[in-house]
Amino acid sequence: MMFNRNTVSNLIMILPPICGAIQTYRDGLEFRYIFSFLGLAAVGIGSWCFHMTLLYEMQLLDELPMIYSTCVFVYCLYECFSQKKSISLFPIALLLIFSVSVTVVYLQWKEPVFHQVMYGALVACLVMRSVFIVTWVYPWLRTLCYTSLCIFLLGFLLWNIDNIFCDSLRASRQSLPPAVGVLTQFHAWWHIFTGLGSYLHILLSLQIRSTYLKYRPNVKFLCGVWPTLHIEPQKTS
Repeated sequence: MMFNRNTVSNLIMILPPICGAIQTYRDGLEFRYIFSFLGLAAVGIGSWCFHMTLLYEMQLLDELPMIYSTCVFVYCLYECFSQKKSISLFPIALLLIFSVSVTVVYLQWKEPVFHQVMYGALVACLVMRSVFIVTWVYPWLRTLCYTSLCIFLLGFLLWNIDNIFCDSLRASRQSLPPAVGVLTQFHAWWHIFTGLGSYLHILLSLQIRSTYLKYRPNVKFLCGVWPTLHIEPQKTS
């Protein structure tokens, strides 16, 4: 078993989302947002298992939850203006069909590019919807939206650099001091930035939904650093 930076860096996708799910449950918002946090945690756990074992089964546990959790993100964002506590079966059915189809095809056709394209299509849906909302509906959320997007894209960029220049980076790392060499562990940074970007996206989705429901979202920082969202019902006069 392997226990390295690519394994430990997944903690950012496990611990904060679990805390977010607990807080969302306490705040009494819909379970779809609890599932969003737990879905991100599932991705982190799957990635942890894969990088610790490098087994194909664990690779699936890493990659397929990326599809499933992002489908939950898509549902939350596209249903953010629905009535309180309502459940829309049609988009759920579409996303379920999409998830099952991707799973079946990927199990038969073990092509990473297929998984990446399907995941990219879901992310594109999130980006378009997020930009539309912060442009035309809640412009005061632009900072959170673009921050989460830029952090996620930075992680995506570092991941691609690591894939393309992996051998060169590994060779140069041997001649660097450990404190400097760790900065070139771009795959670990991919975990960190995509985990943080996804977490911030869930906060954005929660902000949009709670604002629409006329709740009072209150951003607090755990230990003065990590953002959390606490939601209180609107007081009636």
